[in-house]
Amino acid sequence: MLILLSPAKSLDYATPIPKLSVTQPRLLEESERLVEVMRGKSVTELAALADISDELAALNAQRWIEFSPPFTPKNARPAVLAFDGDVYRGIDARERFATRDYTEAQKTVRILSGLYGVLRPLDLIQPYRLEMGTRLATDRGASLYDWWGTEVTDLLAADLSASPGADVVINLASTEYYGAVRPERLGAPVISPRFEDTSAQGQRSVVSFYAKRARGEMAAWLVTHRARTASALKGFDAAGYRYDEANSTREVPVFVRAFADR
Repeated sequence: MLILLSPAKSLDYATPIPKLSVTQPRLLEESERLVEVMRGKSVTELAALADISDELAALNAQRWIEFSPPFTPKNARPAVLAFDGDVYRGIDARERFATRDYTEAQKTVRILSGLYGVLRPLDLIQPYRLEMGTRLATDRGASLYDWWGTEVTDLLAADLSASPGADVVINLASTEYYGAVRPERLGAPVISPRFEDTSAQGQRSVVSFYAKRARGEMAAWLVTHRARTASALKGFDAAGYRYDEANSTREVPVFVRAFADR
């Protein structure tokens, strides 16, 4: 089993973290080539490229300048503890994971990244902002999807063959990031859970904030429960969600939560 996640724009390089056996990103040479492309952009170009303020663009320009492998715990941080968006607050690895859980996550969780391609949770990363959907022109094409080509998928396929349990991919990534994957090359079924919340009026819908948190909750649940098969998903009950068999399909299992003040 492999569990796919998106990265986060928000980063945390300040909060203390446990001492862990860390690893290096496996596509780091490709990342370094991308960094050289980004270093050639002005602050104005970076702002336009990512649709961000000049202030934030200047911060990221400095990050490209300071990007410097090899990564160590002194100049980088494990990906699962560096990303700080809603998904990663749902995972809450600092509080939830014991050493053996980090080991399990390293085997089964993969984070898709515009800069690093594919990350394992304990891969060290330095701060960056480069969304997978960025229309970045390079000698490989007009976007990062062109840049990565089949590399992301081929590495996932190799990891899948070595991962514990059944050959299945649990897609908890966003549409933008899953777009870098070519599912026909994975050689395994892809399951994309859907998380719905019920309003006070009884209407069900996907609420982005809650859905992101739920993806993280499910990823952590799968890790800590050592899930090995697609059928194990039906037991997911974190954060008040329950499996809705009546509205689920094999490819899109639905999880629903009753209305509550949150």
